[in-house]
Amino acid sequence: MKLSTLSDAQYLSSIYDFLQQMNEPAAARIPMGKQRRRDSLSDEEEENEDDDGKKRKDLKGIITSLSLLEDQEREDSREREMAAVEERRLLETNHRKKTRAMVDFYSNLGDYYAEVEELDQSRRKKSRALAGAIATTGLAAEMVDAKKSDKGGKKSSGEGGQSRRLWVKDRSNSWWDECSRRDYPEEEFRKAFRMGRDTFDMICEELNSVIAKEDTTLRSAIPVRQRVAVCIWRLATGEPLRLVSKKFGLGISTCHKLVLEVCSAIKTVLMPKFLVWPDDDSLRKIKEEFELVSSIPGVVGSMYTTHIPIIAPKISVAAYFNKRHTERNQKTSYSITLQGVVDSRGVFTDVCIGWPGSMPDDQVLEKSALYQRAQGGLLKGVWIVGGSGYPLLDWVLVPYTQQKLTWTQHTFNEKIGDVQRVAKEAFAKLKGRWSCLQKRTEVKLQDLPVVLGACCVLHNICEMRGEEMDHELRIEIMDDEMIPEVALRSASSMKARDSIAHNILHHGLAGSSFP
Repeated sequence: MKLSTLSDAQYLSSIYDFLQQMNEPAAARIPMGKQRRRDSLSDEEEENEDDDGKKRKDLKGIITSLSLLEDQEREDSREREMAAVEERRLLETNHRKKTRAMVDFYSNLGDYYAEVEELDQSRRKKSRALAGAIATTGLAAEMVDAKKSDKGGKKSSGEGGQSRRLWVKDRSNSWWDECSRRDYPEEEFRKAFRMGRDTFDMICEELNSVIAKEDTTLRSAIPVRQRVAVCIWRLATGEPLRLVSKKFGLGISTCHKLVLEVCSAIKTVLMPKFLVWPDDDSLRKIKEEFELVSSIPGVVGSMYTTHIPIIAPKISVAAYFNKRHTERNQKTSYSITLQGVVDSRGVFTDVCIGWPGSMPDDQVLEKSALYQRAQGGLLKGVWIVGGSGYPLLDWVLVPYTQQKLTWTQHTFNEKIGDVQRVAKEAFAKLKGRWSCLQKRTEVKLQDLPVVLGACCVLHNICEMRGEEMDHELRIEIMDDEMIPEVALRSASSMKARDSIAHNILHHGLAGSSFP
C-alpha cells in the first residue's frame, strides 16, 4: 500500500514539474547546450556586422580622399593656367617695353649723331676759315715784301715774277695718270674699278655738277674724274687710306674727304635714279620672272639681311656686338645691318642700312621704311619672299620652320629657296665687288650708311649696264638666321601659304625630292 502511495506522489510531482516548465519563457525552455550555440552565433554575426561597418567606413574615407585629390588637382591646374597666362602677359608687356625703350634709345642716338655731325661741320668750317685767313695774311705779307724790295731796287736775277709759297707736298700720281689715258687696257681698268670705262665716264658726267670744284689762287682743283676714281677704288679694294694716298698722289685726309663727298653725291644724285621701287609695269614683269623661277605667283622681291663688320664704337658697344659672328669666328665682332630687297635680276629696289648688329632680322624689318609703307597698303596683294629669320606677314612669305615637314611643305620650301637664292647671290656680288664691305672700315659710324648706300647704287648701275664680275671676286656670304619669337603673325597668310604649297605639289610644278 505504501509503494503504491509513493508512486502516485512521484507521478503527481512529475506532472507539477511539467506544468511549471510549460509556464516558463521559450528561452528558458531551451536546453543549455543549444543556448550556448545560439549565443556564439549571435556574437559572430555582431562581429561580422562590425567588420562590414568598418569596411564601409574605410571605403567612404577612400572615396572622400580621391574626391579631394581630384578637386586639388583641378585647382592646381587652374592655378598653373592662370600663372601661364600671367607669365605670357608679363613677357608681352616686357617685350613692348623693351621695344619702346629700344626705339627711344636709337632715336636719341640718331639725334646725338646729328649733333656730332653739326659740331664736326662747324669745326671744319672754322678750320677752313682760319686756313683761308692765314693764307690771305701770308699772301699779303709776300706782296708787301715784294713792294718793298721793288722800291729798294733789290731784284733777283733769276726771278721771273712773284714767288709762290709751297702749300702742297709733292706726291707722285703716275698710276692714276696712266689709268686715265685712253690707251690704258680696258681689262686692267675694269679690274681696278670693277666697271668699264664707259660706265665710269657716265658716273663722272652725272656727278660733275655736284662735286666739281674751281681752281683757287693757291692750288688747282682736283679733277672730277680723279675725285670719282679715288672713291670707287677705295670702295672696290677696301685698301687703307695711306695706300689710296700713294696711288693717287693726294693727302690721306684729302682722300678720306673725297670718299665721303662722292658717296654723298651718289646718294643724292644717283640713288633716286638707280635704286627706286619699281612702277606697275616693272612689277608685272618682276612677278612673271619670279613665277618662272619658283612657280609662286605674286612675288615682287626677295629680301635678305647681311651684317657689315665695324670697329667697336665708342658708345653703345653692346648694341653693335654680334654674338653669332663672335661665336662662329672665335673673335669679338661688331657690325651694323644691311637689309635689302632685290628684283628678279638681283637689282636692289629697297635698302635699310645702319641698325645695330645685335638686332635680329625681324626687328630690323619692323624699323625699315619698307615696313611702314607696307602698313600703309603699298604691298597689298603681293609677296616679298624672306628667309626663316622673318615673320610670316600679309606681304612677307617665308618657309615652313617646324621640325617635321610634309611632302607639300618640303616642296614649298625648295621653291622659296629658289627665290631667296636671288637675294643671296645679289648680296654676294655686292660684297665681292666692293671689298670694303668685307672688312672693318675706318669710316665713322655715322657716315657708314652713306657709304653703304653708295655701294648699293654702284652695284645696281653695274648690274643694269651688264658689267661682268670676275669669278675671283665672288664670295660666299654667311649670315645666321634666328627664327622670330612670334613667327606666324597673319592667319590669312598661313592659309594662303598652304594653298600655294598645295598648288605647287598637285599641279605638276614640284620637281623636288623629299629627303
